[in-house]
Amino acid sequence: MAIDKKQVEEIVRAVGGKENIEAATHCVTRLRFALYDESKVDTESLDQNDLVKGQFSSQGQFQVVIGPGLVDKVYDEMIQITGGDRSSKDDVKAVAGKKQNPIQRAIKTLSDIFIPILPAIITAGLLLGINNILTGPGIFFDGKSLVDVYPAWKDLASIINTIASTAFTFLPALIGWAAVKRFGGSPLLGIVLGLILVHPDLLSAYGYADAVNNGTVPTWNLFGWEIEKIGYQGQVLPVLVSAYLLAKMEIFLNKRVHDSIKLLVVAPVTLLVTGFLAFTIIGPVTFAIANAITSGLIYVYDSYAALGGLIYGGLYALLVITGMHHTFLAVDVQLIGSQGGTFLWPMLALSNIAQGSAALAMMLVLREKKMRGLAATSSVSAFLGVTEPAIFGVNIRYRYPFIFGMVGSAIGGVLLTMNNVQATSIGVGGVPGFLSIFPNKWGVFFIGMAIVLVVPFVLTVLFGRAKLRKEDRSASNGTVAEPTAATSQSASGVSSSTAKTDPNQRTRSTAQVGDEAVNTLEIMAPLTGQAVSLEQVPDPAFAEKQMGEGVAIEPSGNLVVAPFDAQVAHVIKSKHAVILEHASGLQVLIHVGINTVSLKGEGFNMHVEAGEHVKAGQKLLEFDRKVIEDAGYPLITPIIIPDGQDMVERVEVTTGDVTSNQNGVLKVHLKG
Repeated sequence: MAIDKKQVEEIVRAVGGKENIEAATHCVTRLRFALYDESKVDTESLDQNDLVKGQFSSQGQFQVVIGPGLVDKVYDEMIQITGGDRSSKDDVKAVAGKKQNPIQRAIKTLSDIFIPILPAIITAGLLLGINNILTGPGIFFDGKSLVDVYPAWKDLASIINTIASTAFTFLPALIGWAAVKRFGGSPLLGIVLGLILVHPDLLSAYGYADAVNNGTVPTWNLFGWEIEKIGYQGQVLPVLVSAYLLAKMEIFLNKRVHDSIKLLVVAPVTLLVTGFLAFTIIGPVTFAIANAITSGLIYVYDSYAALGGLIYGGLYALLVITGMHHTFLAVDVQLIGSQGGTFLWPMLALSNIAQGSAALAMMLVLREKKMRGLAATSSVSAFLGVTEPAIFGVNIRYRYPFIFGMVGSAIGGVLLTMNNVQATSIGVGGVPGFLSIFPNKWGVFFIGMAIVLVVPFVLTVLFGRAKLRKEDRSASNGTVAEPTAATSQSASGVSSSTAKTDPNQRTRSTAQVGDEAVNTLEIMAPLTGQAVSLEQVPDPAFAEKQMGEGVAIEPSGNLVVAPFDAQVAHVIKSKHAVILEHASGLQVLIHVGINTVSLKGEGFNMHVEAGEHVKAGQKLLEFDRKVIEDAGYPLITPIIIPDGQDMVERVEVTTGDVTSNQNGVLKVHLKG
C-alpha cells in the first residue's frame, strides 16, 4: 500500500513537529517516540489521521500505532520529512528513560533486577515451606515437630533445608548477576562480586548481632585502620551499590584499555577496586542504611500495626497495576535477611486470594459464557499467586470486583499485622502462601484466608446482581439502560466485531482463492496453549484492539506453526513476529510475546523467509521461553487480523485450551 506523504507530515506535526522529536524508532506495529515535551502532542489530530490506529504513552515513550506492513514505510517517510537520524529501540528507550522521574526510574531498575531472579526465589520459598512442615512444632503433634516424632525424617529435612536456603544464602550472587547485567557490565563479574560478599572466611551477617554483644567481631587492620570482617548474607543495598560501581568501572576501563591487555587489566582491576570499596566504605555505609530502614519499618509495624495492615493490605492490588509491587521485593528480602521474617509477604498472599475470589464471584454475575470461563480460569491463577489475569482480564474491566477485592484484602491485612503473622521466605503467593508462614501463625493466616475468600465474593455477587436487576427493570420499563460490561457481550459465547476498513480502498464483494469464492476463513491456532481475549494482553495497542481484531494465546510450548496455507508476507528483523498472507489476500500477524522486540532476536529461531510459501502446520519459528521470561517479558502471543483489509466483514474469536493447527481460534467472515 502506498503511503500518503501528507498523512505522515500530519503525524509529525501532531507530535509537536520535528523540533519536539528527540529520537524515534519503530517496531512491527508502531512508531516509538522520545519527545522533548509530550504536552505538545495533538491527540485529536492523530485520531483523525487514517494511518493511525491508536496512541498512548508508556514508560517515557509516546507510541503511535500504525499496524504491521505499514509502520516501516511510515517511518522511512518520516525520516525523510524530518531529516532526523535513524534510532535504535535501545536509543529511544534510553532517551525515554531519562524523562521518567527518579521514582519511576528506580522502580523500573529494581524490577529489571529482581524479576529475572524470581524463579530461584520462588523455588527456594516452596522448598522452605516443605521444610517448615517437617520441622515446625505443633503442626501434627502437640509441642513437637514431625522430625521429633519420626527421627528418620530428620536428615531428609536437613537436605531439603540446604537446597532451599542456598538461594537466600548466596542471594548477593544472584543480585550481583542481575544488577551488573542491568547496569551494562559483565554478569559473570557480578556473580563473583556477590560471592566475595558472602565468602565463608567472613563473619556471617546472621551472626553479627551476637558477635557485637559478645565483642567478638573479627577485623582487618590496614595500617591502623580497623575494618570489620563481616559478610552481607541476606543484604540487598551493599551488593546493589557495589554492582553499580563495578559495571560503570568495567565500562570505563573497556573503553580505555587496549584489546591486547584487557584480559589482564579490566576484570582484575574492576574486582579488586570494587571489592576493596565494598568492604571498606560501601558495605558499612549501606549496611547501616539498610538497618535503619528496617528499624523504621519495624517501628511502624510495632506501633501502628492495624493502620499498616489496612493500607498495605488494601492497596497492594493497586501496586500491581502500577508495577510498584516489584519495589517491595527488595524490602521483603531485607527484612528476611536482617529480622528472619517479613510481615509484608503474608498480606501479598491474601491480596492474591482476594482478587481471585472477586473474579470467581463474577461467574455468578456475568451472563456471557466466555467471560464466565475467563472469570473461572483467572481466579484459579490468582489463588495460585498470579493475579494479573484476574485483575486485568476481569476485575478492572468491571471495577467493582477489584474494589471489593481490595476491601477484603484490607480487612485481612489488619488481622495479620495485629497478630504478628510473618513469612520465613518469599516467592509463594496465593493459597500455597501458607507454606512460607511461620507454622505457629498458620491458624491466624487461615482465618485471614477465609476473610479474603468470603468478603470479596459476597460483596461482588450482591452488588453485581443488584446492578443486573436494575438494568433488567430499566429494559422492562421501555428505557434504554447504559450498557455495562456484564451485559454487552454476545450471548453466543463467541465475541465478534466489525473490523475498520480503509475508505480509500475499493471493497471487493467476495474474496477469491483461485476460481473459488471464499466467504469464511477459519484460522487455526499457531501455538499450543490457552487462547484468551485480547483484553488480557498487557499492551494497550493489542488490548484496545488498536491494530485490529484477534485473539491471544498463552503458549505452553515454544513452537509457532502456520495456521493455514500461506505466503510469508513479512518477517520481522528481530524474529519475534511474522505476517502471513492467505490466497484470498487476507493478512494475519503472529507476534510472540510483548516488547520482545527489545531482545533483538535473542531467543528466537526463524525457519521461514519473506516470500516463501508454507503449508498449514509447517514450522514458522521457535522461541526460548527461558530467555524471554528471564528478560521479564510476557510470553502471551497475539494473533491479529490487521485493520484496513477491505475484504473483512467481521471476526469471531474462540477461547479456551488449544492445540496448534487442531483448534480454530479465529473465524474471519469476508464481504460478499
